[in-house]
Amino acid sequence: MDLGLRGRTAIVTGSSRGIGKAIAERLAGEGAAVVLNARSEDALRGTAEALAAASGTVEPVAADVMQRDGCERLVAAATERFGRLDILVNNVGGGTAESLFDSDEQWQEAMDWTLWPALRLTRLAVPHMRAVGGGSVITISSVYGREAGGRSSYQVAKSAEISLTKALARELAPHNIRVNSVAPGSILFEGGSWWRRQQANPEAIQQFVRQEMPLGRFGHPEEVADVVAFLCSDRASLVTGACIPVDGSQGRSII
Repeated sequence: MDLGLRGRTAIVTGSSRGIGKAIAERLAGEGAAVVLNARSEDALRGTAEALAAASGTVEPVAADVMQRDGCERLVAAATERFGRLDILVNNVGGGTAESLFDSDEQWQEAMDWTLWPALRLTRLAVPHMRAVGGGSVITISSVYGREAGGRSSYQVAKSAEISLTKALARELAPHNIRVNSVAPGSILFEGGSWWRRQQANPEAIQQFVRQEMPLGRFGHPEEVADVVAFLCSDRASLVTGACIPVDGSQGRSII
């Protein structure tokens, strides 16, 4: 299926590895020009070289999107390089606070790492999307944003992303800008958090899979990327304000 993304420009944050990298590869494979992002140039180099070698049109931009000026620099670089912006994928995020009694700084980090980049980058992207007649914003949340689970700060920040998605979808619909979130379940890739847990305690992870993953396996980044690419395209023209789980029925929410 041709998703009709050729000639469009996309920003994918946190795209040096894992889910973000897979999304960038999928959009580039559909013909979109993709602006890669991570905090360091070293982290981006391998992904940028691989995509360019596969005939993808890419622009790596090292910028810390936890900071306001990093967000500004990223969007400016994308529009200066390609002259337009059609797609924004907010993929960065996390949170280390596990308890109510962890420090304010740890709880603030979760919001600075997760919610604020999504809000600021969307705010910066919208004028450029309006200039080309519309666009698509996708935020990568989590199964533990749709329901309880994971570290406390992570759950709260990811839930906030889903709430933000719904609010912005209604606000931006008159401008033909669709806003959706995707909620991956437990995704396995080398160097990721589940991979590290698997290396440290394979028996515990096998038990987790038996108990929590009805398909009997972890998800793969490419499976998330396929859903994101569809949502970015006009094939999903009536889909906005939605949170799409990509979790192999790991989640237990009925909505």
